[in-house]
Amino acid sequence: MPTPPHELTNQLVAAVTAKDAKRVKALVAQGADPNAQSPEGLPLLCVAVAGFDDESAEALTERGADADRELADGTTPLVRAVDSGSPALVDALIGDDPRRRLPEVVQHRLLSLARHWMETGAEEELRRRTGASGAAVHRHVRDGRYSDVEEFCLGGLTCRAGHSAILTFLEERFGIMTPVLELAARAVPYSIPEKTQVNWFAASSALAVRRSPQDRFALNALRNHPDPVHRILLADVMWSRNFSVQVGRLNQSGDTGQDAEFLAAWALEEPDGLVLSWVLEAFAEHEHPDQEAIGLRYADHPDPRVRRRIPDLFSRDVPPTDAVAVALLALSRDPVPDVRWATASELAAHFTPAFREALLDLVNDSDCDVRAQAAIALGASNDRTSAVTDALVSVLDHGEQLVRLEVVYALARRDDPRTDDAWERVGELLPGFGEVGGGGQVDHRILGYWDYQRRHRSSDSHAD
Repeated sequence: MPTPPHELTNQLVAAVTAKDAKRVKALVAQGADPNAQSPEGLPLLCVAVAGFDDESAEALTERGADADRELADGTTPLVRAVDSGSPALVDALIGDDPRRRLPEVVQHRLLSLARHWMETGAEEELRRRTGASGAAVHRHVRDGRYSDVEEFCLGGLTCRAGHSAILTFLEERFGIMTPVLELAARAVPYSIPEKTQVNWFAASSALAVRRSPQDRFALNALRNHPDPVHRILLADVMWSRNFSVQVGRLNQSGDTGQDAEFLAAWALEEPDGLVLSWVLEAFAEHEHPDQEAIGLRYADHPDPRVRRRIPDLFSRDVPPTDAVAVALLALSRDPVPDVRWATASELAAHFTPAFREALLDLVNDSDCDVRAQAAIALGASNDRTSAVTDALVSVLDHGEQLVRLEVVYALARRDDPRTDDAWERVGELLPGFGEVGGGGQVDHRILGYWDYQRRHRSSDSHAD
């Protein structure tokens, strides 16, 4: 018997309040009203915004929740999302074709609000709004699936400091071409060794799709900027641009061949080790005849962040030259664990006897992550010797569940009798783990273990 509409709505209110996005998606798919209100009289979309629950907000919006509905205080759910400082929430609520849907006065309001927060600063704006004194409580949180942002709490209010990213995102959606140097200025205060800081990521991604000659000239000029962070931004933009071409977000007509030439020349001249590591990371994503030579040039660079990038510059498509083999073996013995970690997978690409021995040595490394990477690399090979399978079993004590699952997959491929015991060591997987898309596909490592079970059940039944 179908659930009555009012009961569906009550369940939806409870699910949004509990931030149960999976349940929210199921209920709105069954017909629960996405525009329903909370007991306090607020649209559920506002409840999701207040809870920084972008997944529930997206589920409600996709089923027709009105992000532009004006509330008693003059705001809308979309305005509140901008206020929140969460780019993931704004992305969830912005809807299709906001440039046409939203009047210019509304667009201007949203842009002005985001710019005000960005220029004032999240903590200072909270202090202004609440009248509270003292420092805010702050922490780093995940915003959406892939980005990180700082969150501030002061005087009973909470916001995230992603307003620079929100401004950049809104400008893109409203067709505003922000100058290159302005976007760069938004990114550089947030420079960190990772790419996931949301304000940095937004600026870099926006710049990556700017392909006009004027934009390219302004970007390339950053190569000579005296501030290393500006040069890091340029390298990251070039990495993002190539990635966007590879995944089809940019048309192939935006040829990246000139980027490869640019990066090759830059790699030979960049004096700063950290910047050079970013340049080499971007350069490794291209195909260029000088990659091996540049890799060999920097294989013994004094900065380990540079050495960390060297293995990616050596081709996996052809057997390694003697010079490359010597360099990789030396990198596998590097004093810095991160360099050894980066080298492990490259050693498995050709699996010469010397590379095999180097990987077996790395399985006994003092660093647990290097051990895991070496085991995964060995597991991907076709070597079925006891030396390799014993090495795989030796890392089943690794703290990362995915590493233990990789070992199970490698043992299952080899029909090793310890596979079932290894599976027990994996531990309980989270609900829904391994599901790929909506077509019933399952993670290949789990499928590999299931195939192992079927093979051995079949052989056991024949034996009986």
